[in-house]
Amino acid sequence: MGKKKVTASVKTGSSGGTAAPRVVLDTNVLVSALLFSGPPSRLVTLWRERRFVLLVSKDVLVEYYRVLAYPKFGFTREEIKDLIAESVLPYAETVIVGTHPPVIREDPADDKFLFLADDGQARAIVSGDKHLLSLEKYRGIEILLVRSFLELFQ
Repeated sequence: MGKKKVTASVKTGSSGGTAAPRVVLDTNVLVSALLFSGPPSRLVTLWRERRFVLLVSKDVLVEYYRVLAYPKFGFTREEIKDLIAESVLPYAETVIVGTHPPVIREDPADDKFLFLADDGQARAIVSGDKHLLSLEKYRGIEILLVRSFLELFQ
């Protein structure tokens, strides 16, 4: 899959302008943003500055917790709870997700991100997942690599 061309910039901030885009981050993107340096880590600054609205749902939060609990990360339950409570929840909008028909038959667990984006009226899903990226769009919502999403803020 080639690099997507991004043609619009995002103008947000206290001086007015376009409303901050509503965005869903898949689990690997969120974990990379929180734990590692590199391009995904820029997402943390952007959501803390409210340059985009981070959308979460119950199912997505459960997945974030589950993955952060992997032994390779070495976090205790309390540390995970604190990380999510301090770095994610204060900047996120929780969306109640309704019932939807299955979309990704190869990996139905990925559907939760599509349904959150749809019910949360997201502009984009940021992902590195091949099943999500292969869709390119879902109900008019762009599915972007981290680097493509970050280009919107340059």
